[in-house]
Amino acid sequence: MMSQMPQPTALSRCPSCEEPLDAADRFCGACGYDLSTVSAPPRDHPTIAMNGTSAGPPPAAPSMDWPLAPEAGGTDTPAPVHRAADIPGTDSGGSELPHPEHPESSEHPEHSEHPEGDPAAVRPAGAKRPAGQPSGVRFDRPSEPDEYPLAPPADGPEREVPADPRTGDLPVPPAGAKLCVACRSGQVDTDGYCEHCGHAQPRERDHMEQELGAVAAVSDRGLRHHRNEDAFAISSTALPDGSPVVVAIVCDGVSSATRPDEASLAASHAANESILAALPLGTHPQQAMHEAIVAASEAVNALADPSTAQGEHAPHVNAPACTIVGAVVTPTLLIVGWVGDSRVYWVPVDRSSMPARLTEDDSWAAQMVAAGLMNEAEAYADERAHAITGWLGADAYELEPHTVSFKPDRPGVVVVCTDGLWNYAESAEEMAEAVPLDAAERPLQSAQVLVGHALDGGGHDNVTVAVLPFPAPSQGAGSA
Repeated sequence: MMSQMPQPTALSRCPSCEEPLDAADRFCGACGYDLSTVSAPPRDHPTIAMNGTSAGPPPAAPSMDWPLAPEAGGTDTPAPVHRAADIPGTDSGGSELPHPEHPESSEHPEHSEHPEGDPAAVRPAGAKRPAGQPSGVRFDRPSEPDEYPLAPPADGPEREVPADPRTGDLPVPPAGAKLCVACRSGQVDTDGYCEHCGHAQPRERDHMEQELGAVAAVSDRGLRHHRNEDAFAISSTALPDGSPVVVAIVCDGVSSATRPDEASLAASHAANESILAALPLGTHPQQAMHEAIVAASEAVNALADPSTAQGEHAPHVNAPACTIVGAVVTPTLLIVGWVGDSRVYWVPVDRSSMPARLTEDDSWAAQMVAAGLMNEAEAYADERAHAITGWLGADAYELEPHTVSFKPDRPGVVVVCTDGLWNYAESAEEMAEAVPLDAAERPLQSAQVLVGHALDGGGHDNVTVAVLPFPAPSQGAGSA
């Protein structure tokens, strides 16, 4: 510390109270400190020891007797090589290092082998190193295995280690069993999980595609919903005169209802079966469509739980419900039927002709427009726009199937879809822009493109679309 160092007698300030002093002062005028007790400064020395005494000159280091390299024999003679073993040395204990008999083995210590009696190879861990033995890092240790076998239990005989089920041979699944989409080897149990790797399997209705030559449909769960509540059914048959008929039914489950996925599936199957049974008997296609919607309604009503009955006008509370829309294409007629807000669009093959929407929504927005209370833009911008006023279900007040018959005068494409698609192509012009130009020749690819259009737009809802090419009618056909 500075207070322990010698101080000069002539101070500029008192060492006790820091009062300024004159050179001739012997006592501090402020506190009376005796300035004569301050020792005289030592003579200047370049080195001061920590205890205040002068350090003497460092002792001369003993001379090192370095070995002299022999002179080279000439310019053509290579310089001699000196190995580390040629220079004598001592270990950390001061003992002289042993001179190896074969110094050349030290050039590559990783390849050296210790004799059987080498102490360095057999010395147990923690033992002291014998005097004279060099210390350092060992480079010639044997390589260690990547895995170590497990020791048998100490309290019993050695037991067989069970095989890893992930690497063992799997039993061959029975014929017709569903294989895991992840490992492609395990069998899927009834709960939808792989019995081998445990991977949850995608549900069958998450994405569905079907093509029947003249009609194709695609349904997808979308990007926001946890399940696909849409369903479709496509088919073909013939009229009594042999004329071909193509049918497409699309249903959208009402998410706020119970079991909407079951409702849409039951409705689509019931409607399709009803039409296929009626048309070959000579029933008019428009009447067959009306009967199909009634059959679909009865199928959905049958899903309701009778125990929830609450009065005459509300026989079933929050019963399964869905919408329905369908199209029947004959060589000369196009029949459309619906209940709810799923739609049908007409897109001519000749894009110079105007497309059209062939259905009117059973929704709050459509009612506001029909009553003249709002224009279409205002109504569909309202948050209540998609509230449906018609649906299939036991809690529907009254069933009012809508059916319309058309006679197109030119070839075109019929697009049957849920609001999961038309939300991203609402007007007929927007839908026509989304439909590929070759949709009449490639209906399945066109349906895939339209579903992709909805997913690219956000995929907020389930998406289902069916594409039916309409054949060119005979000349002179008019519209109905």
